[in-house]
Amino acid sequence: MSSPDRLVEALKPVLQSLTETDLNQSGAAHCLNNSHAISSPEMQEIREIIRSGIESGWFAPRGEPGMKWGRLAKSSPETLGFSIDGVLMSQPGPGHTHPNGEYDLCLAMDGAPLFDGKPEGWVVYPPESWHIPTVKNGTMAILYFLPDGAIEFGPKKT
Repeated sequence: MSSPDRLVEALKPVLQSLTETDLNQSGAAHCLNNSHAISSPEMQEIREIIRSGIESGWFAPRGEPGMKWGRLAKSSPETLGFSIDGVLMSQPGPGHTHPNGEYDLCLAMDGAPLFDGKPEGWVVYPPESWHIPTVKNGTMAILYFLPDGAIEFGPKKT
């Protein structure tokens, strides 16, 4: 089993939870932080798989230091309809809209990073939201889970 496949396999319980989490619910990130806490053995295994992927080059192989990315899995029945992107960030990324919403699993890799002002853990954006993803005070590995793989890069639509 390749390392990206190993990561997808480790994420199966997370993917199931995402299908049961309402992106429009204001407490969605709180629910995910409770059910898939960063300190849990499950998340520690995922963190180690990602750390190994960073070291071996398959996690976030494109881009430049400060903003690297890569598609780990396309939206498919195996991923329960989510695409999974891996990003390694220590600065702002490109602005984008989430047509179907976005679930972000943020893991500190170096320093005391904040993703959009939030510490490591889950960040959730509802459908049609827009943002410039920003990491400050360190480096984060982020898994972006996009329903149906839907994302639109570019300026905020008015």
